[in-house]
Amino acid sequence: MPTEATPAIRSSVDPAALDWSKGGGLLPVIVQDARNLRVLMLGYMNLDALRATLQLGKVTFFSRSKQRLWTKGETTGHVLQVVSIDMDCDQDALLVQAIPHGPTCHLQRPSCFAQAPSDFLSELDALVQSRHRARPEGSYTTKLFNDGVRRISQKVGEEGVEVALAGVAQDDAALLGESADLLFHLTVLLRARGLSLADAVHVLRQRHQAAS
Repeated sequence: MPTEATPAIRSSVDPAALDWSKGGGLLPVIVQDARNLRVLMLGYMNLDALRATLQLGKVTFFSRSKQRLWTKGETTGHVLQVVSIDMDCDQDALLVQAIPHGPTCHLQRPSCFAQAPSDFLSELDALVQSRHRARPEGSYTTKLFNDGVRRISQKVGEEGVEVALAGVAQDDAALLGESADLLFHLTVLLRARGLSLADAVHVLRQRHQAAS
């Protein structure tokens, strides 16, 4: 179970504004992995479960089988650390984004939905971050980190030039291949500087909102 301080939860949900009557006091709750948007599970919350979730920072449901509040991972330690909570347009369903600490599914899978899609760039970023911490031997990513920011920056420059050349003089497969190389090396550079792809996306989102 995580021991670090629980970060503030992003939430605009007013529990009193939710339509608790439609489901007999229960709301369906979709939980996504905040890192890659993979759907992890579906559960149900009553008002007390939502309050406990906001207070603890861990996803807490009302268990229909146990007829009590149930914090996900209370016995296994595989908790879901809450990042944000949003409600749908009808105010009768919730979307929770969370960081899973261990497998979410009781079958020891990341998701209760075996084929749940995810954002692969976020998965790649998480993998690069783990390589930065662990530095496994024989890994190309480890070699890049060990070579330092200057060398990684040089690789990003080289890959950028190759993307431009492929765009002008090569076929679609070559352009896509060079673009993939550029995205990978850019991810490594950002992590070497203590940043992430999500940080760059946040800048794009801010620019888009300012222009709207």
